[in-house]
Amino acid sequence: MQSIESNALEPTRAELAGMSFGQKIQRLLPVYGLVILTAFLILLFSILLPQTFPTLLNLRSIISDKTIIAILSLAAMIPMAAGRIDLTIGYGIVLWHVLAISLQTMFGLPWPVAVLIVLLLGAFTGFLNGLLVEIAKIDSFIATLGTGTVLYAIALWHTGGRQVVGMLPQGFYALNGTMIFGLPITGLYVLVLAFVMWIVLEYTPMGRYVYAIGANPKAAALNGIPVRRFVIGAFVTSGTLAAVAGVLLASKLRIGQASVGLEYLLPALVGAFLGSTTIKPGRVNVWGTMIGVIILAVGIAGIQQIGGSFYVEPLFNGVTLLVAIGIAGYAQRRRSLAGRMAPAQKPQLPAKAAD
Repeated sequence: MQSIESNALEPTRAELAGMSFGQKIQRLLPVYGLVILTAFLILLFSILLPQTFPTLLNLRSIISDKTIIAILSLAAMIPMAAGRIDLTIGYGIVLWHVLAISLQTMFGLPWPVAVLIVLLLGAFTGFLNGLLVEIAKIDSFIATLGTGTVLYAIALWHTGGRQVVGMLPQGFYALNGTMIFGLPITGLYVLVLAFVMWIVLEYTPMGRYVYAIGANPKAAALNGIPVRRFVIGAFVTSGTLAAVAGVLLASKLRIGQASVGLEYLLPALVGAFLGSTTIKPGRVNVWGTMIGVIILAVGIAGIQQIGGSFYVEPLFNGVTLLVAIGIAGYAQRRRSLAGRMAPAQKPQLPAKAAD
């Protein structure tokens, strides 16, 4: 059962070849509108806040604050590419960051072993989600919401509503705290992860199969694509990446508490949905997702430095999502209109004269 339909709307070279310059701009604006808006916001805030915004310190702060959201957005976009949705990422990170710490402080496990256990549990949760969606035929929204709620309940039970604290090894702290060229190493994690996902989704049969399933699972199955296997694999990958985000969050916070983590769910989903409105509108894609996360980070950082109140972040997330969906809807309407008009504009052959 699908929750999301995936149909790419990016213009082809053949389509652009027959257009005037003005028509090309009009056609490409919905495709790269979010990229242009991101560049505009960076320029605007750099002019308004020259002492604080265009600085290395601000860039370091943005990377440090938004890395978790970026990884969760990439995790969310993989099931989306297959036409499903995974809400477990926001609930799972609560349990994963708690376990990453408690396995070391309460059970005395070495930090690499604790991290490995968390990653395996994340993958298993994704596998369970895949079974619920593909075998039990439960809608992915409902299935992952139920699984996520169970994970959150386990986190509450495990912590008893208290913080999990203790001395952790420096190697574990270094996962998040290391600097490279003056910037947090977590930014490098995101770049490497995004590059690998881009290669897989855009240039390998695996990626084409996932997109084909997202566009039309029945047609994909008729063409010999093992739909069930790839959908389950998408959920396993998503669950593993959510566990990675949980480990990095634990390394950053250095304490575990069940009240932390759920606030990442909405921004992560917003970033993934924004990614489906740019670069390749109508289809979730890696660099579109990165642009979605960046525009959220830039907009929120700039508004907060100007003096925005505490409600600015959720307000900005919601408004940006609505605007982006509006742009995508505009692009799809124009594409549908063009498709309907094309047959009507075909030249008619003259009728033969009556004998």
